[in-house]
Amino acid sequence: GPNALILHRSICSDRCGVDLVFDIELNTTYLSAQHPSVKRRNIVEGLLDLSAPCKEMAQARISCCLPPNIDPTKSPVAFGERALPKLNEELKDSELITRQRALMALCDLVHDPENVYQAVHLGFLESLKSLLHDQDSTVRQKATEVFYIMAGHSVGRQGILKSDVIPAISKLLDDPVVICRQNMHKTFEMVSELPAGAAALVKANLVVQLVQKLECELEDIQMIILETLHFMLQTDVLQALSAGAVGILKGKLSHPSAGIRRMAAKALMDICVPLEGKETVCQEEVVPLLVHLLQDSDNEVRANAAGALMNITITTQGKYAAINSGAIPKLLALVSDGYSRVRLNSLKALTTLSEAPEGRKVLLADVNIIQSCLDDQSEAVRRAAAIAIQVIQWKP
Repeated sequence: GPNALILHRSICSDRCGVDLVFDIELNTTYLSAQHPSVKRRNIVEGLLDLSAPCKEMAQARISCCLPPNIDPTKSPVAFGERALPKLNEELKDSELITRQRALMALCDLVHDPENVYQAVHLGFLESLKSLLHDQDSTVRQKATEVFYIMAGHSVGRQGILKSDVIPAISKLLDDPVVICRQNMHKTFEMVSELPAGAAALVKANLVVQLVQKLECELEDIQMIILETLHFMLQTDVLQALSAGAVGILKGKLSHPSAGIRRMAAKALMDICVPLEGKETVCQEEVVPLLVHLLQDSDNEVRANAAGALMNITITTQGKYAAINSGAIPKLLALVSDGYSRVRLNSLKALTTLSEAPEGRKVLLADVNIIQSCLDDQSEAVRRAAAIAIQVIQWKP
């Protein structure tokens, strides 16, 4: 019969003592090496049966390991202009893993504003809106993440407003997955930075819902909600007042987190701009808490508390509420604060308090403290100090 070929690995030593490892093809009828200086030694122990037929020939095997720089969780991105259209098709696929991988790849691409512009014009927003109601939590999570990243670009915010994404994504306010709610609130915060975006959120009746969420959401999400409310309150305060925002924010002023206190005082400063807000804050007895925050260790907390008092004390009711709470001595102490916003807001609050006879009487004795701010490095502080001195020293 035909001779069987056996692939046998041998270690050979030449005359120079250098070990060479190579494969020798042996024939059952040809047992000697051609080169006399080569000594053949089997690696395996025991004798090699050359008479037995070869059961398996050597084969080239493909490794089971994935190629380098390949992420199996992301969909392969097509080349050039075909990249985004292909992903848009995969977002509508009926197979779950295809939608998940497409969203993973899309999250990386939308960091580029050029891709965001192309995605908006290719109709990605409509595809993503439909994925917000997907039963799979991963799909909802990545869909909201795409919206959040796109909202970081101007063209993305404009596209979100034109495509009516806000009513669709607001349905995730009660989503059981925390990351979905967090991405949704981050999207709201990004959109609210535009005046048109804040108006769209108010139009969607989200003020009441966001105020109510301050009582039950996680601390990190509460900070995002308070930041969003800051921009929304510049558009409409009446909805927040009707939702009981003052009472809820009053409780946040004593929160152990400095970030929560900072944002709550900032929201109250916005609420106190209209007359209705000033009256409600005085009725809810928030002024003593704001006066207490003037001694907070956080710079922004002190600045926002002084800013809220600055707005409240425009009315006569607010003036006497602040004076009776002992605001003047604490505001005078902040005139020499190291943070310029604290100095500025404190001087403005003292200016309005000096319009009351009781306030002017106290401040006339300490007007030299305010005069020291005339040489402040900040032009705004110098101007505010000059106005404060003029009002304090005014005589009928």
